Amino acid sequence: KYAYTIDSGEIGELEYESFNAANIKVSIQGKNVHPGKAKNKMKNAVSIGLEFNNLFPAGEKPEYTEEYEGYFHCNQFHGNVEKVEMVFLIRDHDRTKFENRKKFFLKAVNFINEKYGENTLAVDMKDFYYNMREKIEPVMPIVDIVKDIMIDMEIEPKISPIRGGTDGARLSFMGLPTPNIFTGGHNGHGKYEYIPVFAMEKAVDVIVKLAETYVTKKIK
Repeated sequence: KYAYTIDSGEIGELEYESFNAANIKVSIQGKNVHPGKAKNKMKNAVSIGLEFNNLFPAGEKPEYTEEYEGYFHCNQFHGNVEKVEMVFLIRDHDRTKFENRKKFFLKAVNFINEKYGENTLAVDMKDFYYNMREKIEPVMPIVDIVKDIMIDMEIEPKISPIRGGTDGARLSFMGLPTPNIFTGGHNGHGKYEYIPVFAMEKAVDVIVKLAETYVTKKIK
């Protein structure tokens, strides 16, 4: 009926909010001619890609945002004058802002296609997951149980929105409300990722106590 992911950071982190997320593949079709005779002929997909990326607010990128601030993120960029492939991520905790970000993105696509010609940019936009808060708030006792366990173990609960997603976000919208519990790790998804042994042990203690609590209190 309920589940928990063990997919978070430092000791005490407990999360039931995630981003709304969309992933977008962008293909840019250029036209390559010899640069010595390129005037009024060349259509440089690399330059167009850079121009397209610069249409998004400079301050609304991952490196400039925190907490509940959403972003546009150019995650991949590869190609040449003839053809460029880009991958963008759109993230926001607020569903309305999320939908507005997608509209803004498509407006930028239309701008480039009007400027450089129809089908210069082709996009494939797909929603990836949604903010699991919507599905967990109606059953908040499943979060409170973990919080109480942490307090009993003298672990300070750190409840904050995930600036990302977990499998729990997908599971929650499939009918299985799934909050997220810390692992004790730091610098996730980076080359400096690590986890102290003592922190991992604390995570294990919480997980075991959580299982015991569900059994002894016969939680339904």
